[in-house]
Formats: sequence, C-alpha cells, structure tokens
Amino acid sequence: MAGHGSPTLTVDGSGLRVAIVASSWHDQVMDGLIDGARRGCADAGIDRPEIVRVPGTFELSVACARLAPRYDALVALGVVIRGGTPHFDYVCSAATQGLTEVSVRTGVPVGFGVLTCDDDAQAVDRAGLPGSREDKGHEAATAAIAMAVTLRDLEARA
Repeated sequence: MAGHGSPTLTVDGSGLRVAIVASSWHDQVMDGLIDGARRGCADAGIDRPEIVRVPGTFELSVACARLAPRYDALVALGVVIRGGTPHFDYVCSAATQGLTEVSVRTGVPVGFGVLTCDDDAQAVDRAGLPGSREDKGHEAATAAIAMAVTLRDLEARA
C-alpha cells in the first residue's frame, strides 16, 4: 500500500493470531514501525501480537517461514538505506522475494513493512513517528490482517 491513494481499510481481526517480525537496525525508525504495527493490530481488535526481533532485514524471511504455521498473519518490518555499494539491491531483493515466497508457500499473509529508502530522512518520514507523513508499520499490519480475514472468509465459503 502506498501513501497517496491508499485505501482506508477497516477490518475486524478479532481472534486472529498475529506476529510482528522486526529488524534490529535503525532503532528510531524501527521503534516507529513497531509502534505503528501494534496500533494497526489494536485497531483491528488484536491486543497482543507477538513481537519477534531479528538481526536485520535479510533475516526476516527465515523467521517468518518458521513462524507461519503458528499464526494467521505476519507483519515483516525492516529498513534498508541505500549506500555506496550494491548491498542495498541485494538485501532489498532478497527480502522481497523471501517474504513473498513465505506467504505464497504457506498461505499465511505477510504484511510488507520493509522501507527501502535513499536516506535516513526518507525512512523517518515513513516510520509513523511524530511529524512523519506515512505510517508504514500500521499499513503493513492492516494489510496483513485484512488478507487473513479475506482468506478466512474464502475458506468458510468452500
């Protein structure tokens, strides 16, 4: 979901099990993303999502793969800031492909809250902090929960 033109989702995820999996790099940005994801869960009726911290964005996929069988939705949060080497491209690509694979393979929605930014200012602006223009943690949680509800409803129709 993107800031401009993004849908306003209101979803009741009561009873769903949700885990928030968050990178440990960039404390200020990650604190904002985690707080936003928690608010997104609370807005959907989920009071106690599990919080799992991993070393970095690259490690989100393996943690989500391990957690998927125990949860109805996962929220993956991380931030990668472009530097002077191709590291940015490799980590962003691996995280995107890995999290997509987890979701498709397991059928468990993974909210994609990985910020891929050119600089620290862009990350702060998307982290849901005071003065930020966007709250990507909240958006990722809401999207994951909305998908879990959609999949639950589809299964009920079968």
